[in-house]
Amino acid sequence: MSDPKKTPFWKEKSLSEMSKTEWESLCDSCGKCCCIRLEDEDTGQIYITDIVCKLFDPSVCRCTDYPNRSIKVPDCVTLTPDNVDKLHWMPQTCAYRLVSEDKDLPDYHHLVSGSSETIHEVGMSVQDAVVSEILVDEEQHPHRIVIWPGEPDMD
Repeated sequence: MSDPKKTPFWKEKSLSEMSKTEWESLCDSCGKCCCIRLEDEDTGQIYITDIVCKLFDPSVCRCTDYPNRSIKVPDCVTLTPDNVDKLHWMPQTCAYRLVSEDKDLPDYHHLVSGSSETIHEVGMSVQDAVVSEILVDEEQHPHRIVIWPGEPDMD
């Protein structure tokens, strides 16, 4: 059992100081980053849809081929300590974004709650609320814009 008085690694290390295991453990499996985004060509505004990458498994909110995702989906963005603070389209609830902004992880994050199910139980993931990109015609994408819990209104 870990010492409750010990400072968690994400509060004492920068993202670039984290081990691969620590880095990967930050992902809370919300699935929001796997949703297709649309950009308004005139304003640059980014809109998120309820359409997910073809490799996404909505029941567990994980990629079905994580090691090969960038090969199978060339426009899949690999987060790194160097780019996470530049990817402003990342969900505001994303643990990588929160840590890079020196913010606390939410109580539902598995590293805080101790359970990987908490995020789904409190409704902060896209679990079973999305559809695969292979099932939606591209012209329908603008009709699938949503605002996920924890994300700001676009108005």
